[in-house]
This record gives sequence, structure tokens and C-alpha cells, in this order.
Amino acid sequence: MLVASRHASIDAIAAAEWNALDLGGVPFLRHEFLAALEHANVVGAGTGWTPAHVTLHEGPTLVGALPLYAKSHSWGEFVFDFAWAEAYRRYGQAYYPKLIAATPFTPATGKRLLVRPGSDPTRIRPALLAAALEGREEASSLHVQFSTDEEAAWLESEGYLPRLDCQFHWRNDGYASFDDFLGSFTAEKRKKAKRERRRVFEAGVRFEMRRGDALSPAEWARVYALHAGTFHRHGHEPYLTPAFFAEASRTPAIAPRVLLAFHGAEIIATAIFFEGADTLYGRYWGAAQDFHSLHFEACYHQGIEYAIGRGLKRFEPGTQGEHKIARGFSPTLTHSAHFIRDARFRSAIARYLTDERAAIRAYAQDAALHVPYRANLPAADILPDDA
Repeated sequence: MLVASRHASIDAIAAAEWNALDLGGVPFLRHEFLAALEHANVVGAGTGWTPAHVTLHEGPTLVGALPLYAKSHSWGEFVFDFAWAEAYRRYGQAYYPKLIAATPFTPATGKRLLVRPGSDPTRIRPALLAAALEGREEASSLHVQFSTDEEAAWLESEGYLPRLDCQFHWRNDGYASFDDFLGSFTAEKRKKAKRERRRVFEAGVRFEMRRGDALSPAEWARVYALHAGTFHRHGHEPYLTPAFFAEASRTPAIAPRVLLAFHGAEIIATAIFFEGADTLYGRYWGAAQDFHSLHFEACYHQGIEYAIGRGLKRFEPGTQGEHKIARGFSPTLTHSAHFIRDARFRSAIARYLTDERAAIRAYAQDAALHVPYRANLPAADILPDDA
């Protein structure tokens, strides 16, 4: 017999039990990461992100879980539904609260319907969704964001509305070094990439990649100021706080990898990454000085070089950015799935998503024609079919 529970804090769930679920090697799904968000008040009271995590027990054993939040706004999600909320408002309906199954502020693909290895997902998954919605009639919708391809297909079979977006990811084709990687480029593209890197190093910039716990308090203060400056220049406050990074850095399983760019003795730029079992995730960047191509070197070339050195299979550098194509990143479809409670809005949103999926797929297929490799991969090989 499956027994469902909902939790207002991840700390109500034993970390060892949560981490024993199949997390797919993604650090953002670990108990420690979700706990650090709560402990630093990045989510919780007053943030618009209210934890409502769902668990399923079979006897004493945790067999399933759903990282879940009730939202009173749509910020920090990277799956944009502001137009949906506006449509509700115009018709005098309440779009908020809504429910989000995702890791806050993290547009990285991963499992969402977490199942204990050896348990039957055909039993666990429907029970998790039912428990998420039970007694939550005030919630207009449930959104499962940045799920895996396989989960997305299953959710669609359960009646959830599928949505696509396109990111640019790097794949490791067994490269022995960065030069080996560049050897897969056309001669023209390889020459441009080498020139781009050379400009940075000839300007006297050097780099160090460190784990978060290897930075001094003064270095972390500098890193955070650079990171926050990027948000401030765009008129926003940073999502994550110094307290979050401090806790994460003390926890080896989720400790960020921090790239420091030095000019002389001064840290003039930084990029913050997280490392999973087989994937590097690029998340944040900031710079105090404007060196030619510094952004590309810090956020992309250095990440690729690190991933090759670590034998990682993938590098997800974040959202958007067609400029990533020239640096070896390929268009990759990402998935979300949406339960809309009101039948009228569900029908209208379904029509909109049908058109949007066609547009996203066409965009990704066109982008795939511009990758810099000597033998361009056919679009079908780059883009998984979601039909």
C-alpha cells in the first residue's frame, strides 16, 4: 500500500532516503541542494516559492518523491507562462497559486517524478501526481518543468500538455583534449575559436577552477559581487544568496565549481558551475572588466576543457544564446508538461502549444545546420523525436 505525504520543508524528509531515489546523478535534485535553498530563505516564506514536496512510502520505505512548490508568481522558472497568467486575469480568474515540480531557478534537465530503484514507476508516478493535486483545488495548474524526454512522453500520455523549448548543449565525443575537440571543427571555425581564446590569454588573463570550499571568504565575497553585478545590470536581484553558496560549498556532493579569472593579482571575472555524475552545468557569470572574448572563454571554452578533463559526457551552459553554436554547442530540445485544471483554458493553451512546438522544432532544426563541425549531424540525430 502506498502512503502519500506532503511536506512544507525538505528537512522533514530524511536526506539518506531522498538521495536513495533515482536522481539521475543531477546535483540540483539532491536533498542537500534543496535544503540549502530553504535554509538560506531563497525559497520559503515571503519568496513566492512555498515548498510542498510529495513523498510516497510503501511500509517504512520511501519509494517515490516529487520536488514541488506552490507559486504566487512566475519568476525564476525559465518556462514562461506570464501570458497565461494575464489571460486568466483578463477573464477574472486566478492563475496563482499554481504548482511547480522543478528545482527553483535551475533550467537544467532532470528527473522530476523520483522513483526508488527497483520500484515500479507505473505505480509510483500516477500516485505522485495525484498526491500533488489532492486537496489543492485552489491551484490553477501543475507544471512539470525540464523533465527528461522519457518522463515528458509519459506525462503526455497521462493528458498533460507538452511544451518544448530549445537550449544549446555540448556533447563529449570522447575527446582527449580541447585541441582534439577543435579538430572536429571545420578549418575556418577552428581558426576563429583559437583566435578567440588567444585574445584572452594575450591580454594577460589566467584562470583557476576551484571547488567552492577552496575559496577564502574574501574570494567568495568578490565572486558574489561579480555574480550579483550581472543581475543588477539587467535590473534584477540575484536569485541565490551568499548564505546559499556558503552552505553548498560546505557540502561536497553539491559544492559549486568556481572559475576565477585573474588579471595580475585581481579577480576580474568569474563563472559558477555545478558538476553532476556525467554533466557539467553552467549557471552564473560576472565580470568587472571588459576583455575581448572573456565571456566566451570563461563560460564556454573553460567549461568544455574542464568537462573533457573530467570525462564528463555533457555540458549544459544554461538557457538561450545562439552564440553558443559557434563554440560547439548543439540545439537540444527541452521539455515541460502542464496540467491545466480549467477545461476552457486548457483547450486554448493546448492550441497555443501546438503552434509553439512546431515553431520551436523548426528553429532548432535550422540552428542544427550551423554547428561548426566538419560533418554536420543530421537534425534527426541532434533532436530527439517527441511525436
